[in-house]
Amino acid sequence: MGIFLLNRTISAAVTIFLIVLLVFVGARVGGDPISVMFPDGIDPDTQAALEADLGLDRPIPVQFAYYLEDLTQGDFGKSIHSRRPVIEMYAERLPATLTLASLAFALSIFMGIGIGLIGALRRDTPSGRIAMTIAFLGYAIPHFVLAILLIFLFGYIFRTLPIVGNSTPYHFVLPSIVLAAGLTAAIARYTRSVLLDVLSEDYVRTARAKGLSDLIVITKHTLPNAMIPVVTVLGLQLTSLVSGSLIVEEVFAFQGVGQLLVGSVREADYPVLQCGVFFFGLTVVLINLFVDMIYSILDPRVRAGG
Repeated sequence: MGIFLLNRTISAAVTIFLIVLLVFVGARVGGDPISVMFPDGIDPDTQAALEADLGLDRPIPVQFAYYLEDLTQGDFGKSIHSRRPVIEMYAERLPATLTLASLAFALSIFMGIGIGLIGALRRDTPSGRIAMTIAFLGYAIPHFVLAILLIFLFGYIFRTLPIVGNSTPYHFVLPSIVLAAGLTAAIARYTRSVLLDVLSEDYVRTARAKGLSDLIVITKHTLPNAMIPVVTVLGLQLTSLVSGSLIVEEVFAFQGVGQLLVGSVREADYPVLQCGVFFFGLTVVLINLFVDMIYSILDPRVRAGG
């Protein structure tokens, strides 16, 4: 098990390094912050002075070496536009994003397991088909399409919920629903599949033959065994919250780290972009590493496979 975890940890470290390298080089190839700040252009001497002040006059390999040195000291640099420390800018917005992700995660678990239960226990009834249709739609509709639909319904037709910003608790309702949609659908489909397998087991049929009510059979015999693989797959699906938050926060003008990262792409703000991609990538890599660890504990065959 130790060798397995060591291999996964090394792979995770290499992946993070490649993420840092690719975003560093890609940002400099894809945009020029000075052109963004001065769309009408500036004289060559002023531009040269700005590039020297920002360290952009050096070759890219030299810039990358300095950047890695700063990273080892926990220094992510300052924003090119605001000149504020990048880590401070993200720290201000992190609580809002964590709150949104937590709400979406809790909602997806509650709705996903509920829809999966209905789909499994009433699979041959209209309610079961409707439940799985909802799950399919949640899985198939892109985040931005669902967001625009909810904005149109609740922001312009019914006018019941705010659609821009995050200044009140009500501002979290629509973004959390959109962010939870895909994860809800995945949990629902997986829960239904696992439940159908468990319901066909001999011990479930034996429990029913003893005269136990459906409620007792489900809560004491079916769900506990079905939830083990469902909980495991939740780790894999958590990455959808990371990627989905970028789109959701931008559509709803939600003042979170996702919107800050997307804005840095438009403005070619290298330090903000690099810091955001680093932490988003680190989050995904750590989630996958954690899932690998769980798998290695639950299934010895995974450890044996290296």
